[in-house]
Formats: sequence, structure tokens, C-alpha cells
Amino acid sequence: MKYIIKDTDFSKSVTIKNITVLGSGVMGHGIAQVSATAGYNVVLRDIKQEFLDKAMEKIKWSLDKLVSKEKISKEEGNAIFARIKPIVDLGEAVKDTELVIEVVPEIMDLKKTVYAELDKVAAPQVIFASNTSTLPITEIANTTSRPEKFIGIHFFNPPQLMKLVEIIPGEKTAQEITDLTQDYVKSVNKVAVICRKDVPGFIINRLFIPMVHEACFVKDRTGATLEEIDSVVKFKLGFPMGIFELADFTGMDVIHKATVEMHLRDKKVINPHPLVEKMFDEKKLGQKSGEGFYKYSDDKYERIALSEELAQKCNPIQIVANILNNAAWLISNGASDIEEIEKAAQLGLGLKKPLFETAKEIGIKNIVDELNKLAAEHGEFYKPDPLLLSMQ
Repeated sequence: MKYIIKDTDFSKSVTIKNITVLGSGVMGHGIAQVSATAGYNVVLRDIKQEFLDKAMEKIKWSLDKLVSKEKISKEEGNAIFARIKPIVDLGEAVKDTELVIEVVPEIMDLKKTVYAELDKVAAPQVIFASNTSTLPITEIANTTSRPEKFIGIHFFNPPQLMKLVEIIPGEKTAQEITDLTQDYVKSVNKVAVICRKDVPGFIINRLFIPMVHEACFVKDRTGATLEEIDSVVKFKLGFPMGIFELADFTGMDVIHKATVEMHLRDKKVINPHPLVEKMFDEKKLGQKSGEGFYKYSDDKYERIALSEELAQKCNPIQIVANILNNAAWLISNGASDIEEIEKAAQLGLGLKKPLFETAKEIGIKNIVDELNKLAAEHGEFYKPDPLLLSMQ
């Protein structure tokens, strides 16, 4: 598929048909697969051939599964696989590309090192997109010679299944690049939401990560059990699973890393509960390690026994207040709006019920009163956003 934009530095237009994905881990090979499925020629690049071999095996397995389920034909599967070319040499990997999607681990220094190398070997008109979920786009972009051609493109895990992609323009990102990225996301059969400002956590992590910490505080303050809190989150708030269950599924390593990054950039975004760091230090990472908030007997995904009955024993107002205050902050600060936040929460968090609908059922005034009470007891972090005050 081809998309043409007026390039900001060149009189000729840019046509996107060749994409390079840097990093062949779970996210990288998933993005390579969805791009190739949409008809793009994809180069998958990593630092070692063995990493690429492993990634190509996983792509082959995934495509074979789609063939066996009759979602695609064997010929289609073979054609998609043939459009992905594994390459180790960075210069060779970006030789014919128009768009690079970087999917290296979430370590700022590593990203900056990768972009320093990439900037030297990629042609000036090549667009750079980072799949980061928490790191500041503007800061990474400013380490390159092309900040106007740099954008955040946050796929959700696994990219083959998750429909949501967050698009995050940096301070200097050209509008044409944002438009192009939206077109690309649509072309790979995903739904884009734009985080209009490069804020900590973007949209989904700004709602989800602080909520994990708040659930820990609710447990401390109210004496509610993990199962009671999870039941109320699932049955009253419309989440697909409980918040502790979701945290175990996501991984405490991912949550801790996001917590550190977000809190570093903005103390108002998150009120860190020490238990999250403690679990990370003790390698209680959740489902993947056999123990997180809950214990797991093997590597098969187990559902925790939650019920409507248990949900009755817990008042979700403090959890709702936390997620709603962060949603309001995104709106007040021009990063998003209610419609986009609801779309992101539905597709990224699996929310079955709109967030602001739940808030209205509980009562905005009740939520504001609860936040004021928490602020008086536990500090400025809980101060209600001006938007919530205006909605009472």
C-alpha cells in the first residue's frame, strides 16, 4: 500500500511501501507480520542472526496458525512470509526504506544509541517512528537530525491481535508525518488514537499504571481482599479482568519500568505504592514468573475466581476517582478528549463500559468529594482536576 505526503524538506513526495522494523522481539516481529500482511515490504533487523531466526520461526508459526484456522490461505501465508526479510547489517536494513519503526527495549540510553547509528545510515527523507510506551518522544527525536520526521507509534501487545495504536507526535513533528502515520495504522487494520501532547504515559498507561498503585492503596486503606477489589473492577467498572489480575498478566517488570519513567517526568501522574517495586525486586513478576499478586501453578493462563457477590463487598469510588482524575488531566492539558479516551480505554484496556458513564453513575460530585477527602489525608496528588470541578 502506498501513501504520499509532501515531504517537508524535498520537493518530491514520499511513498511508503518499504518498512524497516528495528528489534525482532515479541512486539517487533508482530509489527513486521501485520505490516507484511497489509502488503508492505518489511525488513526485520536485529543485532544477531539467531534473534532473527527465532523471530522468523514465530512469524511462520503465527501464519501457519491463521492458515489452519482458515483465516488466510496457504498461498497468502507464504506471500506474507516472503515479504519479510531478516537482516543484521543496519545500513543494509534501511537502504530502501521509507519508514523505520524502532522496537528496541525501553531504555532511554539504548534508544539514543540506536538512533545515533540509524541517523547516520538512513537517507534524510526516511521517517523514524518509536514504539515506546512511556519514554518522551520529543527527547528521543531531538537526538536525531530529523525531529520533524520523528513520531511515537505505540502498538499494544500482541500486535497481531490488539486493535489499538497510540500515535504521539513530538513537539517538532510535522503534521504531514502525523497524517501519514494515521494512514499507515489504518492500512494495517488497526485503530489509531492520537495523544496530541507528548505527556508521560500517553493515554493508556496514564490511566492503567497509576490505577495499579491506587488499587494497592485501596487494599491498605479499606482492608478489602485482592479478589474483592478485582471483582468490583470487573463487574462494576466493566474491565475484562480485575486490576491485580491485569497487572499479573502485564508483568510487574513492565509496570515497574513504566512507573519509574512516568514518575520521573511528572510526580503528579502517579502515587507509587512501595509494593510494586518490592514485587519487582523479589522477581514476583506475575503470570510469567508463577507469582505476582496471585500465585499460578503453571504457564497456562489461569483466571482468578471473581464474582458479583465479592464485588458487593468493595466500594470502587477511590479507584474510579484515580482513573477519572488522570483522564480529566489529559483533557485539561489538551492531550486528548473524552471520545478518544473512551475509544482508547475500550480497545487498549478492554473496557466494556465507558469510563465517564461509570463516573456519572457514581456521581461526579461524589468523586470530587472523595478526591478532596483523599487530598486532605494523603496530599496534593489527589487534588481533583479543574475539569471534574466544572462537571459537578
